[in-house]
Amino acid sequence: MKNFILVFLFCSLIILSGTNTAFKPSSYKVKKIVIDAGHGGKDPGCLGKSNREALIALDVALELGQLINSQLPEVKVLYTRKSNTFVDLHERAAIANRNNADLFISIHCNSGNPSTFGSETYTMGLHSSEGNLDVAKRENSVILQEDNYQKKYEGFDPGSPMAHIMLANFQTAFMENSLRFADKVETKFKNGLKRKSRGVKQAGFLVLWKTSMPSALIEIGYLTNVSDEKFLSEKPTQKEIANGIFLAFTEYKKEIEATP
Repeated sequence: MKNFILVFLFCSLIILSGTNTAFKPSSYKVKKIVIDAGHGGKDPGCLGKSNREALIALDVALELGQLINSQLPEVKVLYTRKSNTFVDLHERAAIANRNNADLFISIHCNSGNPSTFGSETYTMGLHSSEGNLDVAKRENSVILQEDNYQKKYEGFDPGSPMAHIMLANFQTAFMENSLRFADKVETKFKNGLKRKSRGVKQAGFLVLWKTSMPSALIEIGYLTNVSDEKFLSEKPTQKEIANGIFLAFTEYKKEIEATP
């Protein structure tokens, strides 16, 4: 925990000194994207009555990658996983960093009260409600299945609200573009798919913590809601979800590449 606090204090000084939130050089091009299907292998993620998050997230991630490959061949697509395997959270970010990715997208399904439904897209930031904190704590708790997680994550405690508050201050340098992409995703879901959008939110997610590029975590729906589970489990609607994210990505790419 000591190392985690020191890194937090260092990043806070950068924030106070006026970090450039756009962090985009001139003639910038989006050439590489990493698509992360949440959970996998020994970690099924949240569960519906007959579906599991890890498999649905993988199906949507692969559909999204295929759309980008076929329609935007100039963009290289990388995956954190292409099968039902377990990948440590820190390795997911490392894949993006090693490959100098321009955008990191993590795809998930949500869980909660059976009456709750709809999508929500997160960026790193300070959670403004207990609900946001609960989502971050649930997604971050996967590290408990990893070997030597305390050393890997510098003493981070997934059960500590204070740890999540400190974590939320990372990724500030990429906040503007992360929010820009997240907003486009929720707009496409709401207007294109006619889905209930629960909006763009912020919270501290370990999978976004060390990514050195704009990043977003998309909760595409609630497996604990009967109608959402049905929607998420069907192949045609998985394609619709992937297409919504793809259209958001194409708009995001065009917009930031045109910005001086």
